[in-house]
Amino acid sequence: MADLAEVDRVRRPQNPVIRRTNQWLQKLVEDKHVLYDTNVAERIRFSTKVPQCLFCRGTKMLCGKSACPVLVHFYSIVQAPSFALDLSVEGSCPPEIFVGRFGYPKVFVGPMVPPLTSDTSLLSTPELWFGKSIREVIDMRSQLVRGKHLVNIHAPAKGIDRISGMVQELGLASAPSDSEMILTKKPTGTLTFSDNFLPFGPSAPIKNLEIGDYKVVKPIEKAFYDTDMKAEEGVLNAYREGVRFSAIQRAFSVGVFGESKRRRFVPTRWSITAVDSIISNSLMRGVRKNPLTDGYQVYEADNLSNRYLVLMMPDAWRYEWIEAWYPKTAWNPGAQTVIYGDHEAFHGRTTYSDMGGCYYSVRLAAAEKLNQLRRQAAVVALREAYPGYMLPVGVWHAREGVRAALRSTPRKFSNLKDTLYYISTRLKTPLDTWIEASALLQQALLQTKLSSFVR
Repeated sequence: MADLAEVDRVRRPQNPVIRRTNQWLQKLVEDKHVLYDTNVAERIRFSTKVPQCLFCRGTKMLCGKSACPVLVHFYSIVQAPSFALDLSVEGSCPPEIFVGRFGYPKVFVGPMVPPLTSDTSLLSTPELWFGKSIREVIDMRSQLVRGKHLVNIHAPAKGIDRISGMVQELGLASAPSDSEMILTKKPTGTLTFSDNFLPFGPSAPIKNLEIGDYKVVKPIEKAFYDTDMKAEEGVLNAYREGVRFSAIQRAFSVGVFGESKRRRFVPTRWSITAVDSIISNSLMRGVRKNPLTDGYQVYEADNLSNRYLVLMMPDAWRYEWIEAWYPKTAWNPGAQTVIYGDHEAFHGRTTYSDMGGCYYSVRLAAAEKLNQLRRQAAVVALREAYPGYMLPVGVWHAREGVRAALRSTPRKFSNLKDTLYYISTRLKTPLDTWIEASALLQQALLQTKLSSFVR
């Protein structure tokens, strides 16, 4: 992945526990910069203006409670799947797999199989979900039963067992495969929610697994059999050949990419951000060499009770992602709207963003668009989450929401003043609030004021 261009040295975290935890990723992609883009420890710069829930999002238990109160609320408002489950689950695996993170380096891996024999490919293809409601997404994903098989993350390099091998095979698949899971007990739970990965239904340990014939994704299959190809190269080759992000991420998670001795199972939540980071860093390297965009451009789209607005300014590459969470939304149970963001300068960043995976998913969408336009710009991406967004469904919604916005016809302006006025008419949050939260908008306004003195 090449990445963050001219940055030659990066400060390593001093905490030896953090350093040891991240060594697998450094070896896996063989680029020290990705280590910080997917920092497992998720170092947090606390802000008194932002509630813990937005920093935590049910993963860090910053409130000190044994169970996340917000997640408990989610479960209370979601009905259990309507189908009956037993010790055997037969159906068409979309394909979909999940690699957990608890107990790392020993983690649970396994397929997700719905008790359906129809074409289930839509269940694992979020690229096709734009325009669907939260209820439709939940109804789809609640049908997936997660099988769990305990394995060491080093198994793809040191010797893989039969069940793990079949899970890895599903990472190569391009279409549903008839599958049967024999479980040690009846699946429990209703739905698992996260801001980092897609929801899924009940789960149980696997006793036996059988999968039928399946078609493969050719570029991913090629990378799997090329045991001298580095992980970054395999990911980028698949992306350049048009393989969907979801398929690349799935393969990355089950250790399909990389040199044989360095292959790993990668927890799903980490693999999503890693692939977002690998691809966007590669695209950004080219974007930095492009000429600037002509004037100011504003793109927008609405999805899942979220509004996305993307501003491109004719300036050197910089990127910023800002979210405004209205009361009674997924991670803002309070009574006041909360707004916060993060950004990076021309050469990128060397620390993990406080905003989590969405930051990298949106950065990928922005880099894709500029690469397509063969232009360079300073990008400010804004999101307003409204009360209808009451359940987290994973970072895909931000990536696909911004991608959809960037497919729309932009509104174009010749100056920043008119651009900001238009933006103020398209968002509910006052313009002054956005500017106060935005480093890039403040820089742009300062430059505009200084330019007025130049004759």
